[in-house]
Amino acid sequence: MANFMNLIQNENMKIYRRVRTWIMLGIIVFLPILISLGVLAASGTDAGSSWSMMIIESTISLMLITIFTAVVASETVAGEFTWGTIKLLLIRPWSRSAILLSKYISTLLFALALTVITFVITLLINMAVFGSSDGEQLSSVAGMSNMEYVLQFYLLQFVSLIIIITFGFMMSSAFRSSGLAIGLSIFLLFAGSIITGLLAMTDKPWVEYILFMHLDLTSYINNAQGPFQNHPMSLGFSLGVLAIYFVVFNLISWSVFRKRDIAA
Repeated sequence: MANFMNLIQNENMKIYRRVRTWIMLGIIVFLPILISLGVLAASGTDAGSSWSMMIIESTISLMLITIFTAVVASETVAGEFTWGTIKLLLIRPWSRSAILLSKYISTLLFALALTVITFVITLLINMAVFGSSDGEQLSSVAGMSNMEYVLQFYLLQFVSLIIIITFGFMMSSAFRSSGLAIGLSIFLLFAGSIITGLLAMTDKPWVEYILFMHLDLTSYINNAQGPFQNHPMSLGFSLGVLAIYFVVFNLISWSVFRKRDIAA
């Protein structure tokens, strides 16, 4: 167990030693601050409640976090082949499964760290700038406080983030090109909403099993049937579909990496 923890620590060091990681962290820290101060300077304290501003800033920041972690996840394995360091990694006394798992866990920890930082920064800066009063209610569900809404928002967003990370990790394991893996992961993020809109217009029942239909879990907070009127679904159903994709993506990652020939 200690050796495996050292392996995770080694992967974390690879992430945090890179200049781009600290640039990402700087963006996540300072972007909400700049937005809040900009809104305060432009409109004063009447621009909105601290909670509504927090949701706006969190939505922007979490989208950036998804891009940042997709880049890290897509490069974590493919980058080893690109840099020619994969052989040095595999000659060490660790199994391929342990190496891959350590990379996956370190990527998830990076995503979790960015998400927690975003939550803390957006909460503190907006409480300081716009006050701590509840103001407008974020949720249309009776009895749900703004803090409960925000916590559910972050939790559901993080579930979607895990799926994007897992997809990028699968692409990284399947292809030697980190650029291709990064491109496909970002395509999943941005093209997903377009594809979802097109699929939602059809009345075919099979579209309810397409990955893109379930990446926006936050819509279930205010609407128990989901975002698509002609395709009513439940949060449990969406989580079940995402769980299946999660297992499939990981099975592909481990199967390909364990059998991959690293010669040349």
